[in-house]
Amino acid sequence: MYRATAIDMKIRPYLYTLFFLLLAIMLSIAVGSVVISTGDLVRILAGWLNRLPFSEPLKTFAFIIAAIRLPRTALILLTGAALGGSGAAYQGLFRNPLADPYLIGVASGAGLGAILAMTIKWPYSFWGLMAIPAAAFLGALLTVFLVYSLARVGKTIPTTNLILAGVAFGSFATALMTFLMLRSTGELHRAIAWLSGGASQAGWEPVLAMLPFLAIGLGLLLLSGHALNLLQFGDDQAQQMGLPVTRVRTLILLAASLATAAAVSFTGIIGFIGLIVPHVMRLWFGRTTAGCCHSPSLAGLERCCWQTFWLAWSCLRRNCRWAL
Repeated sequence: MYRATAIDMKIRPYLYTLFFLLLAIMLSIAVGSVVISTGDLVRILAGWLNRLPFSEPLKTFAFIIAAIRLPRTALILLTGAALGGSGAAYQGLFRNPLADPYLIGVASGAGLGAILAMTIKWPYSFWGLMAIPAAAFLGALLTVFLVYSLARVGKTIPTTNLILAGVAFGSFATALMTFLMLRSTGELHRAIAWLSGGASQAGWEPVLAMLPFLAIGLGLLLLSGHALNLLQFGDDQAQQMGLPVTRVRTLILLAASLATAAAVSFTGIIGFIGLIVPHVMRLWFGRTTAGCCHSPSLAGLERCCWQTFWLAWSCLRRNCRWAL
């Protein structure tokens, strides 16, 4: 009886989180400038499963869902998973409850790369539309490499050096961003919109481009949960327990930075998720870092989905036609 109750208490948070996640996905798909009722949504899903033709207006609703809302929902789900998992990894790696995925300057590097790409007149084509996310991704990875090189002392990477190098380079990149935005006033609105974050990328191409990097980054973080638990005892104690501290720190840092860079390259800088969600999940799932690598990923994508639903509902009340 006690064992069954313990198993039930362990599984229950996952069931609750999964329920709210599915609810958020349904609302994100159904609510926008064109509201799709629950009955129409069920009929569209049944038609897709049975490969049945649609009549008007279900044909229009099916196009809106397949071409606009499903890709947008998938994009924000992946972004939330990346930020939630990376935030938990950073907090466990640095043993700092205020750490977030942007601590070592990933966001500033991505923003600098995106604004540099905005200053160039790209042709209106697939590669032209992908130029800004690609530049943001390269800028984020280059920032991680520079911060890692600056913080390295011999064969070790002190945590203090890593944080200081990240803050210093992030401030430098932010100053360059401000200078570029003041010089190119024509792209000022576009730059501010990107830095504010959002899921404005349309189609499945951004989702497919982001997916491999997130799979690698989050996969490595899930496998590193036990190592993160050992690191909570301190580097010396973890080393005595047989953990290669320097190698594991480097692996976790690169994996979390890869997932964060892939996320912010398409959605811009989205705060709150990577900082708050890991703490909420620790209260819900337990204090171990191993348990707080997969649960923040699940809760992060849920939180991003709820935020998108709230944005769509707010725009609907204001008759914003772009929030389709």
